[in-house]
Amino acid sequence: MTTRDDLTLANRLADAAAAAIRPFFRARYDTEFKSDQSPVTEADRAAEAAIRAILEQERPQDGIIGEEYGATREDAERVWVLDPIDGTRSFIAGRPIFGTLIALTQAGWPTVGIIDQPIAKERWAGMVGQPTTFNGQPVKTRACRSLEDAILASTGPQYFPGCTGEHFSRLAGQCRDTVWGGDCYNYGLVASGHVDIVIEAGLKLHDIAALVPVVEGAGGRMCDWTGEPVTTEGDGRVIAIGDPARLEDVLEALAEGHHQH
Repeated sequence: MTTRDDLTLANRLADAAAAAIRPFFRARYDTEFKSDQSPVTEADRAAEAAIRAILEQERPQDGIIGEEYGATREDAERVWVLDPIDGTRSFIAGRPIFGTLIALTQAGWPTVGIIDQPIAKERWAGMVGQPTTFNGQPVKTRACRSLEDAILASTGPQYFPGCTGEHFSRLAGQCRDTVWGGDCYNYGLVASGHVDIVIEAGLKLHDIAALVPVVEGAGGRMCDWTGEPVTTEGDGRVIAIGDPARLEDVLEALAEGHHQH
Protein backbone atom coordinates (compact mmCIF):
# COMPACT_ATOMS: atom_id res chain seq x y z
CA MET A 1 0.00 0.00 0.00
CA THR A 2 1.43 3.36 -1.04
CA THR A 3 1.01 6.04 1.57
CA ARG A 4 1.86 9.69 2.05
CA ASP A 5 4.88 8.43 4.00
CA ASP A 6 6.29 6.92 0.82
CA LEU A 7 5.91 10.22 -1.01
CA THR A 8 7.47 12.12 1.88
CA LEU A 9 10.40 9.70 1.88
CA ALA A 10 10.78 10.00 -1.91
CA ASN A 11 11.05 13.78 -1.51
CA ARG A 12 13.74 13.32 1.14
CA LEU A 13 15.64 11.02 -1.22
CA ALA A 14 15.44 13.64 -3.97
CA ASP A 15 16.75 16.31 -1.57
CA ALA A 16 19.73 14.11 -0.67
CA ALA A 17 20.50 13.37 -4.32
CA ALA A 18 20.28 17.04 -5.27
CA ALA A 19 22.73 18.04 -2.55
CA ALA A 20 25.17 15.39 -3.82
CA ILE A 21 24.87 16.44 -7.48
CA ARG A 22 25.05 20.24 -7.30
CA PRO A 23 28.81 20.56 -6.55
CA PHE A 24 29.65 18.62 -9.74
CA PHE A 25 27.48 20.59 -12.18
CA ARG A 26 29.46 22.99 -14.41
CA ALA A 27 32.46 22.48 -12.13
CA ARG A 28 35.90 23.12 -13.59
CA TYR A 29 38.15 20.08 -13.64
CA ASP A 30 41.90 20.57 -14.04
CA THR A 31 42.68 16.96 -14.72
CA GLU A 32 41.31 14.77 -17.47
CA PHE A 33 39.03 12.21 -15.91
CA LYS A 34 39.48 8.63 -16.94
CA SER A 35 36.44 7.15 -18.68
CA ASP A 36 35.05 5.82 -15.41
CA GLN A 37 35.76 8.96 -13.38
CA SER A 38 33.97 11.66 -15.33
CA PRO A 39 32.22 14.38 -13.32
CA VAL A 40 28.89 12.84 -14.27
CA THR A 41 29.98 9.43 -12.96
CA GLU A 42 31.13 10.96 -9.70
CA ALA A 43 27.87 12.87 -9.35
CA ASP A 44 25.84 9.77 -10.26
CA ARG A 45 27.56 7.63 -7.67
CA ALA A 46 27.40 10.25 -4.94
CA ALA A 47 23.68 10.78 -5.52
CA GLU A 48 22.77 7.10 -5.64
CA ALA A 49 24.90 6.34 -2.56
CA ALA A 50 23.11 9.13 -0.66
CA ILE A 51 19.69 7.71 -1.63
CA ARG A 52 20.64 4.12 -0.78
CA ALA A 53 21.97 5.11 2.66
CA ILE A 54 18.58 6.59 3.57
CA LEU A 55 16.61 3.63 2.15
CA GLU A 56 18.73 1.04 3.99
CA GLN A 57 17.96 2.87 7.21
CA GLU A 58 14.28 3.71 6.64
CA ARG A 59 13.06 0.82 4.46
CA PRO A 60 15.39 -2.15 5.04
CA GLN A 61 12.87 -4.65 3.61
CA ASP A 62 12.34 -2.79 0.32
CA GLY A 63 14.29 -3.66 -2.81
CA ILE A 64 16.46 -1.17 -4.68
CA ILE A 65 17.34 -1.12 -8.37
CA GLY A 66 19.80 1.62 -9.27
CA GLU A 67 21.66 2.48 -12.43
CA GLU A 68 25.02 2.77 -10.65
CA TYR A 69 25.02 0.12 -7.92
CA GLY A 70 22.76 -2.57 -9.34
CA ALA A 71 19.99 -4.47 -7.62
CA THR A 72 19.43 -5.29 -3.95
CA ARG A 73 16.45 -7.44 -2.87
CA GLU A 74 14.94 -6.96 -6.33
CA ASP A 75 12.36 -9.71 -5.64
CA ALA A 76 10.78 -7.69 -2.84
CA GLU A 77 7.14 -6.65 -3.21
CA ARG A 78 8.18 -2.99 -2.98
CA VAL A 79 11.20 -1.88 -5.01
CA TRP A 80 12.71 1.60 -5.33
CA VAL A 81 14.01 2.31 -8.83
CA LEU A 82 16.68 5.00 -9.13
CA ASP A 83 18.37 6.91 -11.93
CA PRO A 84 20.50 9.55 -10.21
CA ILE A 85 21.29 11.45 -13.43
CA ASP A 86 18.95 10.92 -16.35
CA GLY A 87 20.31 13.09 -19.17
CA THR A 88 24.06 12.57 -18.93
CA ARG A 89 24.79 14.49 -22.12
CA SER A 90 22.89 17.53 -20.87
CA PHE A 91 24.74 17.34 -17.54
CA ILE A 92 28.14 17.24 -19.24
CA ALA A 93 27.16 20.15 -21.53
CA GLY A 94 26.06 22.26 -18.55
CA ARG A 95 22.38 22.21 -19.54
CA PRO A 96 20.10 22.10 -16.46
CA ILE A 97 17.52 19.82 -18.09
CA PHE A 98 18.82 16.52 -16.72
CA GLY A 99 17.01 15.04 -13.76
CA THR A 100 17.07 12.61 -10.86
CA LEU A 101 14.44 9.89 -11.17
CA ILE A 102 13.10 8.13 -8.08
CA ALA A 103 10.27 5.60 -8.27
CA LEU A 104 8.59 3.16 -5.94
CA THR A 105 7.18 0.10 -7.71
CA GLN A 106 4.84 -2.41 -6.09
CA ALA A 107 4.36 -5.81 -7.70
CA GLY A 108 5.99 -4.31 -10.81
CA TRP A 109 3.76 -1.23 -11.07
CA PRO A 110 5.13 2.28 -10.44
CA THR A 111 3.11 3.90 -7.63
CA VAL A 112 5.30 6.88 -6.68
CA GLY A 113 7.48 8.91 -9.03
CA ILE A 114 9.70 11.96 -8.72
CA ILE A 115 11.41 13.93 -11.48
CA ASP A 116 13.82 16.37 -9.82
CA GLN A 117 15.92 19.04 -11.53
CA PRO A 118 18.40 19.94 -8.78
CA ILE A 119 19.91 23.06 -10.40
CA ALA A 120 16.68 24.87 -11.30
CA LYS A 121 15.14 23.35 -8.14
CA GLU A 122 12.14 22.08 -10.05
CA ARG A 123 10.40 18.94 -8.86
CA TRP A 124 7.46 16.98 -10.21
CA ALA A 125 6.00 14.44 -7.77
CA GLY A 126 3.37 11.86 -8.65
CA MET A 127 1.57 9.22 -6.63
CA VAL A 128 -1.19 6.84 -7.66
CA GLY A 129 -4.59 8.31 -6.74
CA GLN A 130 -3.19 11.81 -6.12
CA PRO A 131 -2.81 14.83 -8.41
CA THR A 132 0.75 15.41 -9.63
CA THR A 133 2.47 18.42 -8.11
CA PHE A 134 5.18 20.77 -9.41
CA ASN A 135 7.09 22.32 -6.50
CA GLY A 136 4.12 21.47 -4.29
CA GLN A 137 1.34 22.89 -6.51
CA PRO A 138 -1.03 20.62 -8.50
CA VAL A 139 -0.44 20.62 -12.26
CA LYS A 140 -2.49 19.43 -15.24
CA THR A 141 -1.71 18.42 -18.79
CA ARG A 142 -3.33 20.53 -21.50
CA ALA A 143 -5.97 19.70 -24.09
CA CYS A 144 -4.78 19.20 -27.66
CA ARG A 145 -7.43 19.43 -30.36
CA SER A 146 -5.41 17.80 -33.13
CA LEU A 147 -1.88 16.64 -33.90
CA GLU A 148 -1.24 19.80 -35.89
CA ASP A 149 -1.51 21.74 -32.61
CA ALA A 150 0.88 19.41 -30.80
CA ILE A 151 4.41 20.04 -29.56
CA LEU A 152 6.34 16.77 -29.76
CA ALA A 153 9.53 16.15 -27.79
CA SER A 154 12.20 13.46 -27.83
CA THR A 155 15.74 13.11 -26.54
CA GLY A 156 17.48 12.56 -29.87
CA PRO A 157 17.07 11.05 -33.34
CA GLN A 158 19.98 8.67 -32.69
CA TYR A 159 17.86 6.76 -30.18
CA PHE A 160 15.45 5.43 -32.82
CA PRO A 161 17.07 2.28 -34.25
CA GLY A 162 16.15 0.82 -37.62
CA CYS A 163 12.73 1.70 -38.97
CA THR A 164 11.55 3.24 -35.67
CA GLY A 165 13.06 6.51 -36.92
CA GLU A 166 10.79 6.46 -39.97
CA HIS A 167 7.73 5.96 -37.77
CA PHE A 168 8.80 8.84 -35.55
CA SER A 169 9.36 11.11 -38.57
CA ARG A 170 5.89 10.30 -39.87
CA LEU A 171 4.39 11.42 -36.57
CA ALA A 172 6.64 14.49 -36.36
CA GLY A 173 5.46 15.55 -39.82
CA GLN A 174 1.90 15.77 -38.48
CA CYS A 175 2.81 17.82 -35.38
CA ARG A 176 3.25 21.58 -35.10
CA ASP A 177 6.80 21.40 -33.76
CA THR A 178 9.42 18.92 -32.54
CA VAL A 179 11.93 19.77 -29.82
CA TRP A 180 15.04 17.62 -29.21
CA GLY A 181 16.91 16.93 -25.99
CA GLY A 182 15.50 16.91 -22.50
CA ASP A 183 15.31 13.28 -21.37
CA CYS A 184 13.08 13.03 -18.27
CA TYR A 185 12.52 16.81 -18.19
CA ASN A 186 10.17 16.51 -21.19
CA TYR A 187 7.77 14.32 -19.19
CA GLY A 188 7.56 16.95 -16.47
CA LEU A 189 6.74 19.50 -19.18
CA VAL A 190 3.91 17.21 -20.39
CA ALA A 191 2.55 17.07 -16.83
CA SER A 192 2.69 20.87 -16.58
CA GLY A 193 0.95 21.37 -19.94
CA HIS A 194 3.83 22.82 -22.00
CA VAL A 195 4.57 19.79 -24.21
CA ASP A 196 1.87 17.54 -25.69
CA ILE A 197 3.63 14.30 -26.69
CA VAL A 198 6.92 12.59 -25.86
CA ILE A 199 8.07 9.60 -27.91
CA GLU A 200 11.11 7.51 -27.00
CA ALA A 201 12.66 4.17 -27.87
CA GLY A 202 15.29 2.11 -26.07
CA LEU A 203 14.45 3.19 -22.53
CA LYS A 204 15.23 0.99 -19.52
CA LEU A 205 13.21 0.45 -16.37
CA HIS A 206 15.11 3.10 -14.41
CA ASP A 207 14.41 5.61 -17.22
CA ILE A 208 10.65 4.97 -17.17
CA ALA A 209 9.33 3.97 -13.73
CA ALA A 210 9.25 7.44 -12.15
CA LEU A 211 7.62 9.06 -15.19
CA VAL A 212 4.38 7.09 -15.14
CA PRO A 213 2.85 8.41 -11.86
CA VAL A 214 3.92 11.98 -12.77
CA VAL A 215 2.33 12.00 -16.25
CA GLU A 216 -0.80 10.05 -15.32
CA GLY A 217 -1.42 11.97 -12.08
CA ALA A 218 -1.59 15.17 -14.18
CA GLY A 219 -4.24 13.71 -16.49
CA GLY A 220 -1.96 12.30 -19.20
CA ARG A 221 -1.31 8.74 -20.31
CA MET A 222 1.80 6.63 -20.69
CA CYS A 223 1.92 3.51 -22.79
CA ASP A 224 4.09 1.60 -25.24
CA TRP A 225 3.91 1.99 -29.02
CA THR A 226 1.02 -0.48 -29.19
CA GLY A 227 -1.03 1.39 -26.57
CA GLU A 228 -0.39 -1.15 -23.80
CA PRO A 229 0.48 0.06 -20.28
CA VAL A 230 4.17 0.52 -19.52
CA THR A 231 5.39 -2.28 -17.25
CA THR A 232 8.73 -3.56 -16.03
CA GLU A 233 8.64 -6.06 -18.91
CA GLY A 234 8.31 -3.53 -21.75
CA ASP A 235 10.52 -3.14 -24.84
CA GLY A 236 11.58 0.43 -24.03
CA ARG A 237 9.36 2.14 -26.61
CA VAL A 238 7.33 4.73 -24.77
CA ILE A 239 4.60 7.27 -25.50
CA ALA A 240 3.65 10.00 -23.03
CA ILE A 241 0.66 12.09 -24.06
CA GLY A 242 -0.94 15.02 -22.30
CA ASP A 243 -4.37 14.66 -23.89
CA PRO A 244 -5.42 10.98 -24.06
CA ALA A 245 -7.95 11.89 -26.77
CA ARG A 246 -5.02 12.14 -29.21
CA LEU A 247 -3.58 8.72 -28.39
CA GLU A 248 -5.27 6.93 -31.31
CA ASP A 249 -3.84 9.50 -33.75
CA VAL A 250 -0.34 9.00 -32.35
CA LEU A 251 -0.59 5.19 -32.41
CA GLU A 252 -1.84 5.31 -35.99
CA ALA A 253 1.04 7.55 -37.12
CA LEU A 254 3.63 5.33 -35.42
CA ALA A 255 2.10 2.12 -36.79
CA GLU A 256 1.80 3.24 -40.41
CA GLY A 257 4.09 1.18 -42.58
CA HIS A 258 4.65 -1.56 -40.01
CA HIS A 259 3.50 -4.13 -42.56
CA GLN A 260 6.43 -3.16 -44.80
CA HIS A 261 9.07 -4.19 -42.28
